[in-house]
Amino acid sequence: MTHTKTTGAYQIPRYILIVSVLLLLVFPSAAQNNNAVLKPGDNLVVEGIPPIPLAVAEQANRYTEVREAAFFDWHPKQRDMLIGTRFGDTQQVHEVKMPGAARTQLTFFPDRVLDALFEPVSGKYFVFNKDVGGGEWFQYYRYDIGSGDITLLTDGKSRNLGAKFSHAGDRMVYTSTRRTGKDTDLWIMNPADPKSDRMLLQLEGGGWQPEDWSSDDKTFLLREVVSVNESYLWRVDVASGSKALITPRGERVVHDNARFSKDGKGIYLISDKDSEFRRLAYLDLATMKYTFPTSTSLWDVEDFELSDDGRSIAYTVNENGSSVLHVIDTASKKERALPKLPLGVITALRWHRNNHDLGFSLSWAHAPRDAYSIDTTTGQLSRWTASETGGLNAESFTTPELIRWKSFDGREITGFMYKPGAKFSGKRPVMVVIHGGPEGQSRPGFLGRENYFVNELGIALIYPNVRGSTGYGKRFLDLDNGMLRENTYKDIGALLDWIKSQPELDGQRIMVTGGSYGGHMTYAVAANYNDQICCSLPVVGITNLVSLLEHTESYRRDLRRVEYGDERDPKMREYLTRTAPLTNADKISKPLFAVVGKNDPRVPYSESVQILEKLRKNGTPTWFLVANDEGHGYSKKKNRDFQFYSTIMFVKHYLLQETGSNLAKQSQ
Repeated sequence: MTHTKTTGAYQIPRYILIVSVLLLLVFPSAAQNNNAVLKPGDNLVVEGIPPIPLAVAEQANRYTEVREAAFFDWHPKQRDMLIGTRFGDTQQVHEVKMPGAARTQLTFFPDRVLDALFEPVSGKYFVFNKDVGGGEWFQYYRYDIGSGDITLLTDGKSRNLGAKFSHAGDRMVYTSTRRTGKDTDLWIMNPADPKSDRMLLQLEGGGWQPEDWSSDDKTFLLREVVSVNESYLWRVDVASGSKALITPRGERVVHDNARFSKDGKGIYLISDKDSEFRRLAYLDLATMKYTFPTSTSLWDVEDFELSDDGRSIAYTVNENGSSVLHVIDTASKKERALPKLPLGVITALRWHRNNHDLGFSLSWAHAPRDAYSIDTTTGQLSRWTASETGGLNAESFTTPELIRWKSFDGREITGFMYKPGAKFSGKRPVMVVIHGGPEGQSRPGFLGRENYFVNELGIALIYPNVRGSTGYGKRFLDLDNGMLRENTYKDIGALLDWIKSQPELDGQRIMVTGGSYGGHMTYAVAANYNDQICCSLPVVGITNLVSLLEHTESYRRDLRRVEYGDERDPKMREYLTRTAPLTNADKISKPLFAVVGKNDPRVPYSESVQILEKLRKNGTPTWFLVANDEGHGYSKKKNRDFQFYSTIMFVKHYLLQETGSNLAKQSQ
């Protein structure tokens, strides 16, 4: 693998110096005063968290300076990339002219930019989307390359997603909630002329996604998502605005990531039709028969991309959490030789219009997410960005180990464990980190700042993939739906027992944490296994699935009901209420630290407020952190840093069980 330093690589030491100087300006006596503390920003609400010594921030600061670079798009005429990376507080759009070249920042907003797409013919402008304050009411903007001017394209209020350019580059389709706030209708515009914006197709529900334009730009594919295990394809006529169903109703089948073949006679897609796992498929539109260009696998095909000339397909297979990249010829189905990549996570596959350069993002245990490309003709691998790790030696970071344990019903559950190095002796405390979704998967990517807990505090991190996780087949994915929800909690209960049986792990010092649905699991484990853990840290977590379904944003409510159950059904409502962490809050006596964003549209911050009120009445030690300018998780560096330092304090006090004299003094 080629490792090329970027200009940005030399900016971090200077940035760390600036941060240190600013800290000293805020706390001028810090060098002499061991009692100096960090002051939270005015946007943060802090309850129960003791003052954070400046020494904690100074020790952990390098771990907050880890960056990453996400590949966004290729310039259509030049071998240039758009990427997303952070030099300041949030991820912004940058341009990279060649592998290893300087990253030139193009957008400068207080809120993160999520994606960017070049106009696909001339590259005179690109379209990007962002929200405000984490509320996820995403807007599209046009950035003109020649002038640097930025123009708002959408209404500034609704939620707009899924932009797909026509091949001619003169139109863009996308979904918008502007009509009702709930339904994601289909809109079309020429981004060069925002006044051309109009609704093309009125739709019901929030599960619609534009997929691909036909070669003549007269039709495009539209995907309707009912659940993670059920989706349908439609063909939309652009001239009339009418849609016709392609895949029949009645089959509970996934149809994902659909692309027209170059001749328009068929569709390439990912599907689990007649299979436990998701396969790369070809659907002949004349016969409606499926064929499968690649050999049957015991793992999911997670992503693919068709080259502009239709002659090549790049796809990735999720093998036990790691992405394995393949490229095949569409005519012969023969596979091309590719350079070996580290076992990690590959995302954002995208072909250049030259049909031989394949761009993607890659992260693995020893490197943050960065932008790469492979010349599929020569097999040459190029690393376009080499993101900084705060001056830390990434090669020293631990490599995850795949672990397995048996759950209550004999089913095997797996996960990844990151173990501390040999410098730590004795049984190691454990932090169990549960992924969100619930249709998600913990994968062996780069830990980022979480490396601090392994490298500096000697904590073993375990990332479980309980039933209901993706990547293990559609039956496994269904095992937590509706009234099966408690079985996922039992998977963690079995993991706690497994930890106690491991000679190198300390079963008396276990902490549970997770974000979003992982936050719900954290609350549930805190209630159901209170005596087996030391403490818990839910981030933007759900405490009652009934109140979540009643208060989450309307555009996502129906999709969540398929997974969690319909709270309007009396029997389901009784089950969800009876098993809710909120209902069982009196069982939680171990310390709990809740982190939320005030603008969260998915899990309202009231979910945590309602349980914290009960816990405080019961005398349970609670910490609470609210960011008034964030949503479903923190994206601004200054907020993430304070959350990180607070977490270190919580971990030291309640998991590592350090002598509490200093903390006690600080909290007085």
